[in-house]
Amino acid sequence: MLESYVPLLIYVLIVLGLIGALVTLSFLLGPSKPHKAKLAPYESGIVTDTPAHPRLSVRFYLTAMLFIIFDVEAVFFYPWAVIMRQLKWFGLIEMGVFMGILLVALAHIWRKGGLDWD
Repeated sequence: MLESYVPLLIYVLIVLGLIGALVTLSFLLGPSKPHKAKLAPYESGIVTDTPAHPRLSVRFYLTAMLFIIFDVEAVFFYPWAVIMRQLKWFGLIEMGVFMGILLVALAHIWRKGGLDWD
């Protein structure tokens, strides 16, 4: 039984070795010496008053996580639609329960203000 996992183990070892080699090569061959011209904010010589990368609000990350969560859950609709005729009423009821849970979660997030940008 364990013999069937040998190709997977070999693949994982090759991938890890390749990742390690790429990271090591980029560290060794990449530019690493800072210079005054490299550290300047812009080529025009204008020094900015604010940092180049402004801080983002926590709301941005919360909205992004909510989008990912609901997007991943929406992926479950495709396989259900493909085999809907085979599942008959059971599949329809189960998907109704799933969509109900999603709607309750969305209503809760909406009521708590998770979708507001203010």
